[in-house]
Amino acid sequence: MTLRRGAAIALTTAVSAAALVACGSGDATAGLIVGTTDKVVSIDPAGSYDNGSTTVQTQVYQYLLNFKPGSTELSPDAAESCDFTEPTVYTCTVKPGLTFANGNDLTASDVAFSFQRVVDINDPNGPASLLGNMASVEAVDDSTVTFTLNSPNDQTFPQILVTSAGPIVDEETYPADEVLADDDAVEANGFSGPYTITSYDKNELAEFTANPDYDGAYDAPAEDVVTLKYYAKSENLKLDIENEAIDVAYRSLTPTDIADLEKKDGITVHTGAGGELRYMVFNLDTMPGGTPAQKLAVRQAVASSVDRSELSEDVYQGTYSPAWSMVPEGQTGATEAFKELYGDAPNLDAATKYLTDAGVTTPVEIQLQYNPDHYGSNSDQEYNAVKRQLEDTGLFTVNLQSTEWVTYSEEFPTDGYPVFQLGWFPDFPDADNYLSPFLSPYSEDKAGNFTNSHYNEDGTPYSDPEMTSLLESERTDGDPTTRAATLGQIQTRLAEQVPFLPLLTGTSVAIAVDGVKGVEDTLDASFKFRFTSLSQ
Repeated sequence: MTLRRGAAIALTTAVSAAALVACGSGDATAGLIVGTTDKVVSIDPAGSYDNGSTTVQTQVYQYLLNFKPGSTELSPDAAESCDFTEPTVYTCTVKPGLTFANGNDLTASDVAFSFQRVVDINDPNGPASLLGNMASVEAVDDSTVTFTLNSPNDQTFPQILVTSAGPIVDEETYPADEVLADDDAVEANGFSGPYTITSYDKNELAEFTANPDYDGAYDAPAEDVVTLKYYAKSENLKLDIENEAIDVAYRSLTPTDIADLEKKDGITVHTGAGGELRYMVFNLDTMPGGTPAQKLAVRQAVASSVDRSELSEDVYQGTYSPAWSMVPEGQTGATEAFKELYGDAPNLDAATKYLTDAGVTTPVEIQLQYNPDHYGSNSDQEYNAVKRQLEDTGLFTVNLQSTEWVTYSEEFPTDGYPVFQLGWFPDFPDADNYLSPFLSPYSEDKAGNFTNSHYNEDGTPYSDPEMTSLLESERTDGDPTTRAATLGQIQTRLAEQVPFLPLLTGTSVAIAVDGVKGVEDTLDASFKFRFTSLSQ
C-alpha cells in the first residue's frame, strides 16, 4: 500500500533563504533545491515505512548493501561482503574504519542493534513486517554480523537489507526501545550516508550537506548542499518548478500537470522505472454474493468488465499503464495472468456468463470505497470511471464512497469495506514483494503485514495453503528458471481467485530545470531517489 513504504531544530534561515533565492539563477554555490509533496513520518527507520521518510533516509543512512543508481544488482555499502554461510545463516562483514558523522565508530554491533530495535519497537508505522523471516541477529565481533533466518535460502532476504528496515543507526545515540524524535536524530548526527542533515524544519525545509567521510555504494555527492522543500499541494509544486523557483520536482504531480509541463521550455520531464501498482481489494467476507461460488463469480465478472486502457489514457494520460498482474511488467517473473484469463478489453458476454452460471441475481450492488487524498487527486476520476464502466454493463450498481486517508487507513482492515482501493510501492525490485505481503498467511506476530486487508468467506484473514506453499517455494529457490515458473503459478492462481484486481502500474517521474543532470540515473526500479546522482 503506500502504506508501504517532533519539534524541529531551528532552521538555519540565512543559508536556506539564500539557497531559495539563488535557485534557478545559475549560482551553483547555493546548492540544489528539490521539491516534493511527500511528507516525513519519522527520520528514525524504526518509526517509518513511507515514501517521504525513505527519501530522507536514503540520503543520510548507510545500509549493508545498496543499489547503485540505474541498477538492481546489490552492491556493498557499509558491508565488504554478504553471503549465506549456512542455509539459514546470512553473514555480512562490515568495512573497517567506518564512522558516523558524530565521530562514533560504525561496527557490526551497530548493525545488529539497528535490525533488532526495528523488531523490538515494532512501531505501527514501522517496517518490522519486512523482517518476518529474521529469527535473530548477532554481532559476532566488530566486523561480523550474522542473521539467522526461519526459512533457509531466502532469496529475498539480501534485498530486505536495502529496504526501510535496513538503515544502520548509531547505538550510542538511538534508544533501543522507542523511536527517536526527528529533532533529536538531527542533533545526534548519527548519520553515515552520503549526506548529513544540517538544518531541519519538519515537512517544511530540510538542508542536506555532503558527508566527506562517506564510504559506500554511491559516488561522492556532486552537490555539497541540497535543500528539500515540502509542499502541501501539488499545484504549488507545479508552479515553482514551472517558474524555475526550484531545480527538481519529485513526487507528486497530477498527470495533467505533467502533460502541461512537458510543453514548457526550460524544464524537462524525466521518467523511469517505478513499479507503483494501483489495485482494488475484495473483502471475501463482506462483498456481494450468498455463497463462495457466487462471490467468486462477482469478482470474475468485475475483472471482465473494467477497462484499464481507458483508465490509463483518459484518466492518467498515459502516465500509468494497464496492469495485468499484481507483479507489474518489467519485474523478473511477471506474467499477464489477468489478460490471459479475462482478456485485454471488457467482455460483457464473459461477465454475464460468470454471474448466470453461479445463479447471481443482477444487477449486483457493490459498495466501492476509495481514498481521494493519499493516492493522488486523480483517484476521484479513476473510481468514477470504474463505477461507470461497471454500471454500463447493466450487471452492477455501484455505491461509490470516499474517505480521507486518516480515517481510511484505520477503517479498511477493520471495518471490512466490501470493495476498496489500495496502492503499492515496492520495497525492493523483486516479484515476491508484490505477492508475499498480501498472500502470506496472517499471523499476530507479523503486525503490519497487509494480509489483514482482506478476508476469507468466514471472516478470517485471507489464507490459502497452496498459495502459501508456492510462496515458500519461490522464496527459497536459488534457480532463476524454476523460481520464475513458480512465480507464474502464483500469479495464475491469484488471477483465478481474484482477491485483488490489479488496474494500473506507474513510472517514476521527476521534472527538472534544464541543466540539472543525473535525474534519470536515479529513476530506477529500486525506487530510491538519490541526491548523489544530481548535479547542476
